[in-house]
Amino acid sequence: MFVILVYDIGEKRVNKVLKKCRQYLTWVQNSVFEGEITKGGLKKLKMELGRIIEKKEDSVIIYAFENTRYSNREIIGLEKNSLGIIF
Repeated sequence: MFVILVYDIGEKRVNKVLKKCRQYLTWVQNSVFEGEITKGGLKKLKMELGRIIEKKEDSVIIYAFENTRYSNREIIGLEKNSLGIIF
């Protein structure tokens, strides 16, 4: 499945959340990740993030798509993290 994950995390925990998300998804922009992930991987990521965040202060939003058949990704302006091949 394809996932877009965005977060708004307190300053004390933001680095832990950033590192955890990078283990599973591709960093796209400040507080935004996307990528292909299995249902099991997504479940594990959610569980691990649940241990890091403060549920009364922090917010994580996950958009999950079974496929990207009807999607289109367009960037206007500076691309923060190229998804192309890195040499």
